Amino acid sequence: MKILVTNDDGIQSEGLHALAEQLKRAGEVIVVAPDRERSSVAHSLTMHRPLRVERVRENYYAVDGTPVDCVIMGVYMLQPERPGLVASGINKGENMGEDILYSGTVSAALEGTIMGIPSFAISMASRRDFKFKSAAEFALRVARFIQRHGLPPEILLNINVPNLDSDEIRSYRITRQGKRIYGDVVSEKSDPRGRRYYWIGGNELSFEKEEGTDFDVVSRGCISITPIHPNLTCSSCLEEMKSWEI
Repeated sequence: MKILVTNDDGIQSEGLHALAEQLKRAGEVIVVAPDRERSSVAHSLTMHRPLRVERVRENYYAVDGTPVDCVIMGVYMLQPERPGLVASGINKGENMGEDILYSGTVSAALEGTIMGIPSFAISMASRRDFKFKSAAEFALRVARFIQRHGLPPEILLNINVPNLDSDEIRSYRITRQGKRIYGDVVSEKSDPRGRRYYWIGGNELSFEKEEGTDFDVVSRGCISITPIHPNLTCSSCLEEMKSWEI
């Protein structure tokens, strides 16, 4: 099986290399990743300029575009044999709750799912001193499971791993998306000439404590696996909304 590996932290990321090396035990790995960090670009596509692909070494390619661009280019370059799996990560930082809406890591896996390829995203719940080995080893287990059993149609797996050694991780749990609580989103500052500028991004992040969510499970030392899909329809609202008179 050919496995397409990508990320949003860039072609030089240690997490990407750890993931690719482990997945070589499950199939032929082709790495197609952004040429630089592309965090928080969500599901953006590059459509108003040409894309350039550079061969870094055998089966490793850098694209001057987004993670979604990388999946599309990777599938295109592997034609006529499509990959049997898309694996995105290992991300430096968790992708839980509303993070998934911004995440380039999750969006790359989502693009694979849209293209009909079984896909998963995997992230480390930490901001430093990453223990990528434990996440990479679990990714191999997931890849081998998907090889044997596949995934439900239009479903991808969003996996978040606590930053622990493998023997410290309690287990894994199937979870639902939690609720992120963001701090101040925009901060205003002044440059040396007195002109105002702004940084987007909350500094104080927390989450709603609710049992069975991705946040809850990871905080208790377990791996979270959340099934998500590209259909954003609120199915539970449909019947009520049919009675609306707008």
